[in-house]
Amino acid sequence: MNNKLRIKDRKGNLLIESIVAISVIIISFLGILSLLSRSLGLNKDVSHKFVATYLAVEGVEIVKSLIDKNFTDGLAWNDCCSDGSWEVVYDSTILIPASVPPNPLLFDKTDGSYNYVTGNPSSFTRVVEISELDRNGDDRTDEIKVNSKVSWSRRGSVQEINLEDHFFDWK
Repeated sequence: MNNKLRIKDRKGNLLIESIVAISVIIISFLGILSLLSRSLGLNKDVSHKFVATYLAVEGVEIVKSLIDKNFTDGLAWNDCCSDGSWEVVYDSTILIPASVPPNPLLFDKTDGSYNYVTGNPSSFTRVVEISELDRNGDDRTDEIKVNSKVSWSRRGSVQEINLEDHFFDWK
């Protein structure tokens, strides 16, 4: 008699155990899907920061290249760079005044470059700000401060990378 009561009491246990097991599996799958979704979003953020950092570095390097070209051409070291905000691209030989608001960089898929002439509009804008400084007080520019700012919009907020470098009259 005792065995018959025990078997009757356990008839609903299999159903309850199945529901609990299915619930645990569903919750774990939802957790994994949530983690994957968040990971993909962070991956996009990181890739935008990566591109923006290299675009900002490129802005500083372009100014450095123009200063070096002045030296090799026998011109004044700071002939290329006056105070202001400028738009530059990788093959710039002169600085072009930046518009307000700045023009978006275009991404050219054929060669993988960013420019202002060919390609599809990207979410990035770049402005290179140059300040001539007189550290010695002799009314002569002996330092150039370069700020390369790249900004982009992500999820309704504006992100920005700002790199600064200083170039000196070392001759």
